[in-house]
Amino acid sequence: MSGAVIEARRLRKEFGAKVAVAELSLEVGRGEVFGFLGPNGAGKTTSLKMLLGLVQPTAGHGKLLGAPLGHRGTRAKVGFLPEHFRFHDWLSGSEVLRFHGRLYGMPERRIAARAEELLGRVDLEDAAHRKLREYSKGMLQRIGLALALLNEPEVVFLDEPTSGLDPIGRLLVRDIIRELKARGTSVFLNSHLLGEVEATCDRVVFVKQGRSVHELRLGCEPESVAVEIELGDAGPETLAALARLGRAMEQRGRQVRMQVDSDEALPEIARLLVERGARLYRMSAARKSLEQWFLEVMGEDQRPG
Repeated sequence: MSGAVIEARRLRKEFGAKVAVAELSLEVGRGEVFGFLGPNGAGKTTSLKMLLGLVQPTAGHGKLLGAPLGHRGTRAKVGFLPEHFRFHDWLSGSEVLRFHGRLYGMPERRIAARAEELLGRVDLEDAAHRKLREYSKGMLQRIGLALALLNEPEVVFLDEPTSGLDPIGRLLVRDIIRELKARGTSVFLNSHLLGEVEATCDRVVFVKQGRSVHELRLGCEPESVAVEIELGDAGPETLAALARLGRAMEQRGRQVRMQVDSDEALPEIARLLVERGARLYRMSAARKSLEQWFLEVMGEDQRPG
């Protein structure tokens, strides 16, 4: 991928005899919203920390914004919302933003303007001067998101950003991600909420047992249209002809399920059945959901996390 802002080549991480990440390879483009999916224990958090330079890989290499992983100067251009964070809970929302702004070396006037802007964007204006110890879980999640955006980063890593948020809070995060994309900011999203990933991401990579095993461009993947047909009076020859129009055909009584390349195959299916005298009672088509892709890629041997 030309213009990649995140690159990983066969990254591996071992903790003693335990292999946390076996082989991670991926690329993320500028302005792309990229989803990172896998079951619990698949090495997602360790992978994310290697990309951020917080954990040193055992093997492999990568780049972040064109610099080797761990490059200090690059960190000033990166935002990060960790899944588990701890704030100075004796500070107010406004104070914690100002404190981190000073750590970035931002001018005081810019810190004040940016803090006010972000508190409004994450709907915490009325809680700006309340201590963080008084914040709810959702409010802490939103102040964490504001911190991740404080330095106007070129790349934002979000680890479970909607954890603890209600539906309104999740919509707010979704809107912010879209705004980042519109500005050309790359977003690396790790989330177990597949509906949120499907609604926001351009592309996802599935990780299983510490390996990147499948890449999916959402809305563009072939073999993603599932067709369900209810028919009668269909003999073996008709079913055989029907099977040639798609793949993975299954029949249970009058119900037939199959996969086709695109919606363009639907009129051809209907025409074939009518021409052969089969009674077509119902036909529906839907693209395979991200949850279906997840279950298929992970396999039947995957246990609950």
